[in-house]
Amino acid sequence: MVTPPFLKPGDIVGIVSTARKISRDELQPAFQLLSKWGLKFILGNTIGSEQDQFAGDDATRALDLQTMLDNPKISAIWCARGGYGTVRLIDTLDFKYFSSNPKWIIGYSDITVLHSHLNTRGIETLHAQMPLEIDKKSYETAESIRNALFGDKNEVSFDNLTKLGRTGKARGELTGGNLSVLYSICGSRSALKTDGKILFLEDLDEYLYHVDRMLQNLKRNGLFDNLKGLIVGGMTDMNDNTIPFGKTAEEIVADIISEYDFPVCFNFPAGHVHDNRALIFGREAELFVSDNTVDLSFTS
Repeated sequence: MVTPPFLKPGDIVGIVSTARKISRDELQPAFQLLSKWGLKFILGNTIGSEQDQFAGDDATRALDLQTMLDNPKISAIWCARGGYGTVRLIDTLDFKYFSSNPKWIIGYSDITVLHSHLNTRGIETLHAQMPLEIDKKSYETAESIRNALFGDKNEVSFDNLTKLGRTGKARGELTGGNLSVLYSICGSRSALKTDGKILFLEDLDEYLYHVDRMLQNLKRNGLFDNLKGLIVGGMTDMNDNTIPFGKTAEEIVADIISEYDFPVCFNFPAGHVHDNRALIFGREAELFVSDNTVDLSFTS
């Protein structure tokens, strides 16, 4: 795996929206945070642009991201917000220059498309909070982004408060992201590869039967067959039908992976939750799940 260069004071972060529209005013807290870290920033043309729910049409969003990918003065690209739309761009992007001159791609949720596409091509990315509403997240949310970007130690430990998981140790490259997005790109050139890896999953505002359907798809595609470990983050604001599905999202996961023996943890502080810790996708990690605690650390 290729690690993009770590940032240093004075470096420039490009901010673009590959999905839903967003205004400059909504980004003010992120501007202040970057300045606090000693970083500069430039805004793409998608900030303030709109076509229906998107930050401009597909061509505008693709060109904006492509410009950032190819600009040698930019050290990281921070996707402004999620929603939906990145998958509409991915096959029009040219990563030739970026592959030889990688930079940090930062975001989560809909940005899972970029994570999976680049991780399968040997480049690390940063699954982390977007600029939107970063001021409403925990202190650790922003601090974990800073630690990852500047090459500082980035570990996560928390109390294991559920017995749905499975204890054990695992070591492997960390990958994954939003379940709905991973489900949608199965079979494509951006499809996730999980052999020998630790998989992270999270999701928001889905019907429980759909969670089951998506996980069944991942299972049938063999994504759990040679997995080293599974980390389940926020499964937030789930919905149910008039006739209940009968299980929580976490119970659905536990049921589907019950035949495997890799360690599993739930309620990991990442995803659509208040405490959204940054995760370095594509990097070797160690997961330790005990009856009392869960620890995730990166080996380099």
